Amino acid sequence: MINQSIPEGFILLGSSEWPQLEMVLFWTVILLYIMIILSNSTIILLSSLDPWLYNPMYFFLSNLSFLDLCFATNAVPQMLLNLWRSDKSITYTGCVIQLSVILCLGATQGVMLVVMALDRYVAICQPLRYTIIMHPPLCWKLVLMCYLCGLMESATQTPITFQLPFCTHHQLDDFLCQVPALIRLSCGDTSITERQMTISAVLFTILPVGLILTSYGYIAQALRKMQSSTGKQKAIATCSSHLIVVFILFGTVAMVYTDPKNQFASKHGKFLTFFFTVVTPFLNPLIYTLRNKEVKDALKRLLRKGMSTRNKKNLIF
Repeated sequence: MINQSIPEGFILLGSSEWPQLEMVLFWTVILLYIMIILSNSTIILLSSLDPWLYNPMYFFLSNLSFLDLCFATNAVPQMLLNLWRSDKSITYTGCVIQLSVILCLGATQGVMLVVMALDRYVAICQPLRYTIIMHPPLCWKLVLMCYLCGLMESATQTPITFQLPFCTHHQLDDFLCQVPALIRLSCGDTSITERQMTISAVLFTILPVGLILTSYGYIAQALRKMQSSTGKQKAIATCSSHLIVVFILFGTVAMVYTDPKNQFASKHGKFLTFFFTVVTPFLNPLIYTLRNKEVKDALKRLLRKGMSTRNKKNLIF
């Protein structure tokens, strides 16, 4: 049966078919969320306070961390509530807000990764002109463009999705309100929504990956000509970290959003959702910081500065 009126809410089934798994996931999500807050906040703090990190690369990286922080914060509280309690409902308004934020942040993050690839291309292929090309006003404009793309995606996809004729049971087989899950809930024609989602997938998944791989093709050519082994190793470490994040994010998103009605997406989509909602924001800062000496040195300087300030206060009192 089809409900033509606005529903009061939805039921997020999540892992309810495996109740013994819910408590394990609950504590896992709490632990991961704490690590997400600490790691991403640390990157934002270091990029803001340490003069050695005042460059476009860390400016974009701090924005990526901010997006990861917002993405997880939008999803985790509702996920924890549903894992903890037997009532797994979410209001219609809550579902609309959650979906619109997910679409906005997800699209923004995809474009941000393209901008970061552009930054690496200029830094490696045009090193003498890097500071001239990637000047602060341009960096701010690029970040603003990323957020505007995200807002446009959310403003376009969200209304179309919630115009679908939903089945009366209102049960979403997912941890969150996601476009593929809402499409599978529909008992009517979903061709317009699926077409729009395909366009979005091309614009915010396939096209960004193509642009990123193109930029890294030019970067690979520049690295082959680079004489300094130290500079080459540093560039490879930075670029490989970025590529790992790109493949993790776009790989999981593509599997969920490319064809929401295929058997794989229907069966495993919610666990891929869990991965890019909780695990990816946890992995991103680790991938960047564990392989980045500059970030670790900046953290050591900040800790030393904090300890020396505390020692001075102790001497005064």
